Amino acid sequence: MSFLPVLLWTDILIFLLLTVIVAAVMYIRRRPHLSAPWKSVMMRKRGMISVMILSCYVVIGLLDSMHYRPALESTENTQETYYSSEVLSVFDWLVLPLKQQMEKTYSAPFSDRLFVKEIQTMNDGSIKYDYPKLKYGAAHLAQVDDKAADIYQTVLKASLLSLLLLFLIYICHVVAASRCKLAQFPHQFKRIALNQSQYPLYTFYFTAFCLLFVVVNLIFLSQNYHVFGTDKVGQDVLYQSLKSVRTGLVIGTLTTLVMLPMAIMLGIAAGYFRGWIDDVIQYIYTTLNSIPGVLLIAAAVLILQVYVNNHPENFKTIAERADIRLLFLCIILGMTSWTGLCRILRAETLKLREAEYVMASRALGAGSFSILHKHILPNLMHLVLIAVVLDFSGLVLAEAVLSYVGVGVDPSMISWGNMINSARLEMAREPVVWWSLTAAFISMFVLVLAANLFADVVRDAFDPRMQEAR
Repeated sequence: MSFLPVLLWTDILIFLLLTVIVAAVMYIRRRPHLSAPWKSVMMRKRGMISVMILSCYVVIGLLDSMHYRPALESTENTQETYYSSEVLSVFDWLVLPLKQQMEKTYSAPFSDRLFVKEIQTMNDGSIKYDYPKLKYGAAHLAQVDDKAADIYQTVLKASLLSLLLLFLIYICHVVAASRCKLAQFPHQFKRIALNQSQYPLYTFYFTAFCLLFVVVNLIFLSQNYHVFGTDKVGQDVLYQSLKSVRTGLVIGTLTTLVMLPMAIMLGIAAGYFRGWIDDVIQYIYTTLNSIPGVLLIAAAVLILQVYVNNHPENFKTIAERADIRLLFLCIILGMTSWTGLCRILRAETLKLREAEYVMASRALGAGSFSILHKHILPNLMHLVLIAVVLDFSGLVLAEAVLSYVGVGVDPSMISWGNMINSARLEMAREPVVWWSLTAAFISMFVLVLAANLFADVVRDAFDPRMQEAR
């Protein structure tokens, strides 16, 4: 076998979450009262744009969650297959040139030379102190003066290909609409072109073109240039930015899985049963809030680090050590971030338990757990959904802050926080090495902005008060 599949703990949880989401989508599609709010999300321009951008990040994260260990070249003396200790992913395989084309040290975006001068021995034997040429960046050019023209031609070709791909998407859309609605192809072609739909089709195609333009241009340009430059060890910064997507998504999603059960169960129990149960739960989250979160996270991460260092036999590869620390960080963040949602659910449950339909169910003999399941929990799900979407961007930013102070993900794992942490020393150089920080900022800014826009649209769609206002 040419590779050995590797299942990390975070991979298992990610695909388990994906399975749950797919099952939920199939369940919601069969129920109009549940699918109506989601349709209203897609009918909004902001919702359409944010969903498409987030989908690109999710695809990168899923591809980067399929791990394997490649087989080593076998010798003639043995037939047994040995596998590399390096754990790769399907995403690494797709962008293999970005991973392998490493320079000696720093180089600026689209540069053909290193960022630092070195003593070089010329062909005629003379010694020169100058900027050496890159091994891969712009190495295909015969002369440096041809770089601007080459970049222009590459961007032009990529843009034309983007338009072609957009047209193919449009044709597929028309064909699918013709088959679903049993209408003739010319009629559907005209209807979609004139935006005669309840969904913002112009927004969809404009966003699709922008995404295709960026993706195709990055693919074309990264074949011959370091689009975002290289870091101190010569690794492509664009590759680092893309690899950090999975780390951000894992922090934002798996932390939610840890937070939700405790917040929902304790919040509803405190609001519905009241009395000593309410007092105990309030005491727990009040005490937890009084402990500085960063100190609690730092203590937990250091305890895990001691365990990993004392039991190296439990972790076969560096990736497994980094993954267990990432999973532990998600658990700690979830244990410390459930209190806000718990308070909201407790307050809302106190109001719902006095509602007339709840009191009528209680008078008819319905049990407490039946009331919680049929009346309380369904009326709280919009708050849960809104809180989850709003907290996602905050958790992504939390990873960057924790990694910056040294208690975040493992240093061997690529993340936006680690990129920012290493870039703070580069900013003190003269001239400034600015591209690592800029690449991490742009990647994280787009994800957080899309998540916040999506959260606003979801809040408007699921909040009953917003629906009444409209």
